[in-house]
Amino acid sequence: MTASAVLLVVAVFLASAVEMVEAATIVLAVGVTRGWRAAMLGVGAGLLALGVVVAILGPALTAIPLSALRLVVGGLLLVFGLGWLRKAILRAGGLKALHDESATFRTERDRARQAAVAAGGLDTYGFTVSFKGVLLEGLEVAFIVVTFGSNQGRIGLAALGAASAAVIVLAAVVVVRGPLARVPENTMKFGVGTLLTSFGIFWGAEGAGIEWPGADLALAVLIPLTLIVGVALVALLRRSSLSSALIQPDAA
Repeated sequence: MTASAVLLVVAVFLASAVEMVEAATIVLAVGVTRGWRAAMLGVGAGLLALGVVVAILGPALTAIPLSALRLVVGGLLLVFGLGWLRKAILRAGGLKALHDESATFRTERDRARQAAVAAGGLDTYGFTVSFKGVLLEGLEVAFIVVTFGSNQGRIGLAALGAASAAVIVLAAVVVVRGPLARVPENTMKFGVGTLLTSFGIFWGAEGAGIEWPGADLALAVLIPLTLIVGVALVALLRRSSLSSALIQPDAA
């Protein structure tokens, strides 16, 4: 397996793990509070919808000429990667509160308790919340799987990374039987943001006609450089005297 293939699996695995932890927290809160039947049906429907998205987008992207595909995919990965990296930098630098899975679990549990319970039949609230949680969190995973896989002709390998994350997160939820509050989510988001940004720069430049010295080996420079810039920004933010006054409640 080449270095770029290994990085592909790692990036997809980490991104999938982050999103699946958040989805698992929502489903867990609904299942514990309102029952597992509707929650599991919502999960199944969400996974089915994501499968349809991947089945449609995958062949569509592979039909695009490689240079144009890399330019488009590179630009999209930059948008996603810089968004993830920005949030991780702000959280690590103290300008944004860290994401708290325990707090998210309590919020979703309280909402589930307050929602009306239908008499008989399917619990539409539990089904809808679980479906939305899986679908919305999974769309980013599906996007990353399709874009990474299509660009390198390795959708199966990208899907393997996502599936591995799903298995590990599910196993962790079964063992812990509660929200995965100890997962170093911001560190993972920092890593994912670094990888997506680096791949976005690399593929976007290739799509624009630039030939990188050493081909894929250029990633060995781009990834550490992006990481160094991110860590430097965190250090600057931590030194800022405004950090303690600007902490905001987490919204994602």
